[in-house]
Amino acid sequence: MRLATWNVNSVRARTDRVVDWLVRTDTDVLAIQETKCRDDQFPTERFTELGYEVAHVGLSQWNGVAIVSRVGLEDVQIGFEGQPGFAKPAADSLDIATPVVEARAIGATCGGVRVWSLYVPNGRELSDPHYEYKLDWLATLRDDAAKWLAQDPSAQIALVGDWNVAPTDEDVWDPALFEGKTHTSQPERDAFHAFQDAGFVDVARPFTPGPGVYTYWDYTQLRFPKRQGMRIDFVLGSPALTERVSGASIDREERKGKGASDHAPVVIELD
Repeated sequence: MRLATWNVNSVRARTDRVVDWLVRTDTDVLAIQETKCRDDQFPTERFTELGYEVAHVGLSQWNGVAIVSRVGLEDVQIGFEGQPGFAKPAADSLDIATPVVEARAIGATCGGVRVWSLYVPNGRELSDPHYEYKLDWLATLRDDAAKWLAQDPSAQIALVGDWNVAPTDEDVWDPALFEGKTHTSQPERDAFHAFQDAGFVDVARPFTPGPGVYTYWDYTQLRFPKRQGMRIDFVLGSPALTERVSGASIDREERKGKGASDHAPVVIELD
C-alpha cells in the first residue's frame, strides 16, 4: 500500500497535476491539504473516474482537507474531538468573536489504516492570537491521538499533512533567519515532539535523512532553485503502522514546472 500526503495549494488550480501524479506514482491513498474550496467545488469526478473514493471538508476559499483512496474509505470523521476553533477579531472591539472550527482535519479508514489529513494552523507571528490557537490545536490533537493509542495499542494510525513546524534546525535552510518567528519556536517544536513522546514516529525521516531535505519552498526569492526550503510535511505513524513502513520518499520533482504547488508530496510504502 502506498500512502502519500500533499499540500496542493488549491486543488482546483492543480487538479490535472494531482490526477496525473496519482496515475504515474500508483498511489493508493492521498491525503490532501489546502484544497481552498467548498465541498461542492471539489473536483470529485476526476478522482472517482480513476477508482478513488473521496472525502473532503472545505468551507471557503481557505484551508480545506481531503482524503482520496482506492483501498476503501470508511468511518469518515470531520475534525477531531475537541478541535479548537479560531476567533477572528471582531469589527467592534466590544464584540465577542465566536470561534470558528476551520476545515483543517479529516479522518477515514483506508485499507485498515486510520488516516488523518491535517492542515495545522500557520501561527502567523509569535505575538498573534493565531500562534496560541496553533499550540492549542496541536495539544488537543496530541491528547486525542494518545487516547486512540491507549484504547488500542495495535491501531494502525497515520497522522499526515502540513504540520507548519520545522522540528529540528536541519529542517530549515537557515535557522538564524527564523529566530523569533513561527515554525521553529521552541513551543511549536515541543508540541510536535509531544506526538513522538506519545508513541508516534516520523516514519519518513529514516528513508529521507537531512540536512538539506525539505518539503516546502516559498515561491518568492527563487527559494526552490536555491534549495532554500523547510521540512514541514510529515507522516507520523503509530507503532503498529511504523512496523509496516518499508520505504519513504519526498517527490521533489513535483515542485518543479509551471503551476506547481509550493509543497512536495511525501510518500510512504507499507508492507
